[in-house]
Amino acid sequence: MQKTYIFGKNTVKDALNSIKVFKVFVAENFTDKKFIEEVKNQKIELVFVNNAQLNKMVQGNHQGVVAEIKRYEYSSLEEIMRIAKCKTHPIILILDGINDPGNFGAILRSADAFDVAGVIIKKHGQVMINSTVAKTSTGAINHVKVALVGNLSQTLQTLHDNGFWSVATDGMAKLEYHNLEYDFPVALIIGSEGDGISSLLLKRCDHVVKIPMYGHVNSLNASVATGVMLSHIRYKQNGN
Repeated sequence: MQKTYIFGKNTVKDALNSIKVFKVFVAENFTDKKFIEEVKNQKIELVFVNNAQLNKMVQGNHQGVVAEIKRYEYSSLEEIMRIAKCKTHPIILILDGINDPGNFGAILRSADAFDVAGVIIKKHGQVMINSTVAKTSTGAINHVKVALVGNLSQTLQTLHDNGFWSVATDGMAKLEYHNLEYDFPVALIIGSEGDGISSLLLKRCDHVVKIPMYGHVNSLNASVATGVMLSHIRYKQNGN
């Protein structure tokens, strides 16, 4: 069985109740007694180590906590569509080339907050799920299904065939995001931090919208744009 590490107190704490945790490493000066007690109550091996050892295990602010877990397993597109069909107002999120793990983790956090059925990413040109993504997602990685696909255009066609309408975000769009009713199963597409959504994917979309900018910057980063879009879609779907 392949194993990997996650880190950060909140990330590990959520994992204790969500996934298989084999071992928890904590710094010798770690003082959260409630956290330590929770690990012990779940009969998980607890190992006290120095900070230098934790720093060798992971890269990032581990907050004195690292856990050894089963390596993340991706879902299938079919599984995500099955989940979506059980929801009254399904949303599936498609990411076209997100390369920053912090952005990816924050996107998963928003996906969980707004009850997204699943997230679809491509196998190449996209950051994979790793310990930094897990940390930034603050546990959302344990609750949001992520599917790996070889071709986003073909995947979009499959979603169209199953009743989804696609909505892409692009700064050059004429339609503003609040002008849609979102009264349909939504496949929301978010592009990469630098290049946005590929032209081929944009051409296949049912709707292309923009988030208007009123300040000095001309764009939002991918995770913020995702949060804005998901929040508004849910607002409209709830009859507002």
